[in-house]
Amino acid sequence: MELASAATIKKLMGDDVFFKKSLGQNFLIDKTVCPRMAEAVADENTGVLEIGPGIGVLTRELSAVAKKVVTIEIDRSLEKILKTTLSDLQNVEVIFGDAMKLDLSALIKEHFADCSRVCVCANLPYYITSPIIMKLLESRLPIEDIVVMVQKEAAERLCAEVSSREAGAVTVAVAYYAESEILFGVGRDSFMPPPKVDSAVIKLSVLSEPPVSVPDEAKFFALVKACFAQRRKTLLNTVSSTLHIEKSQLAEVLRELDLPETVRAEKLTLKEISALSKLLHDKNIF
Repeated sequence: MELASAATIKKLMGDDVFFKKSLGQNFLIDKTVCPRMAEAVADENTGVLEIGPGIGVLTRELSAVAKKVVTIEIDRSLEKILKTTLSDLQNVEVIFGDAMKLDLSALIKEHFADCSRVCVCANLPYYITSPIIMKLLESRLPIEDIVVMVQKEAAERLCAEVSSREAGAVTVAVAYYAESEILFGVGRDSFMPPPKVDSAVIKLSVLSEPPVSVPDEAKFFALVKACFAQRRKTLLNTVSSTLHIEKSQLAEVLRELDLPETVRAEKLTLKEISALSKLLHDKNIF
């Protein structure tokens, strides 16, 4: 059965299952996409955690190359369909639940003990892209790579250079935990129903250690969020107002770092942001 097909999807869904906009459900009908995603993340020694299998298009491709696949689906109405499309696969297990609420560390420990490496692969709903990616990274799960399909604009932001115009708070966060790259684009016509935007597949290679050292991660990320809170304002104005730091104190710190008072957050490198965080910490300013 060719799952990446509009006719197959309609037949499987019948009259009982409906596309749920609230869950960002757009099913792939381009049969070339999932094999490329699977090959980018898995081999015969890999355990793959998939989030949001839909009707199982990507799941089947992952099962063909990975040692084991555990896929998490939030929509219970797809249970009957998944039993039909995945029933012949011995190395696939479906777990119904919310990936944002599940204990993924315990899940990985339980299901992938016999795998030499664990990766994540998913066609992520647009509305939950950043929260899912940040949960995967911040939880410091024992995963090596994350290959996910996201909205093209999100892909460009996630994989941007930290000191570029496209950079945002999530760019800095991703760069702190992983090396990122855009693998390939996916047009909106590759889905049913077609979304209003194009997509892209990205790969995040999780780092064993962050590329910079910070004295307090919670305060570092609070600073990052403050830096990009008001992108049109200078870093001096947005950070002082957001974190309630005296402008004179912040201006002094910027001078010590050889940064102009007019600098904007998008101009700072990851190293410069970490240095700013360290100096604010050392001076007991924040």
